[in-house]
Amino acid sequence: MPFRSPWPTSQIDKFATSNADLLILVGRILLAWVFVGSAYGALTNFSGSVSYFRSLNLPVPQLFTATTVILEILISAGLILCIGTRYCAILVLLFVFAATAIAHRYWEYPAGPQQIGQYNNFLKNISILGGALLILVTGGGRFSFDRRLAG
Repeated sequence: MPFRSPWPTSQIDKFATSNADLLILVGRILLAWVFVGSAYGALTNFSGSVSYFRSLNLPVPQLFTATTVILEILISAGLILCIGTRYCAILVLLFVFAATAIAHRYWEYPAGPQQIGQYNNFLKNISILGGALLILVTGGGRFSFDRRLAG
């Protein structure tokens, strides 16, 4: 049974309903963009990414960096092309939860610019988790390879 708002249908409701599939597509692309940018940055400055992971005292930082880049590319492609969308959303949830726990523990930084930067990254990741949950619920929408593959 569809949700019925207690308020009269507004123009915003009509717009969102009539453009839902397009808005889901745009939302998927915008959510993927952070992973596209991060993978690109790590690929163009691989040694810098390795150094960052080394500073976090992670074992085998080169392998960790390579694995992160591969996952970010898979997440980007999965969200943009919408292949295995719900599985991709789960991958985003697991990846971002782990990244947040490993790399954005703002409370471990001294008060000041570093702590503020890490706190902002922490909040960004919380927002990404929210977006991934929405994609998990909505699926890929009409403009997706999932829909085409389903028939």
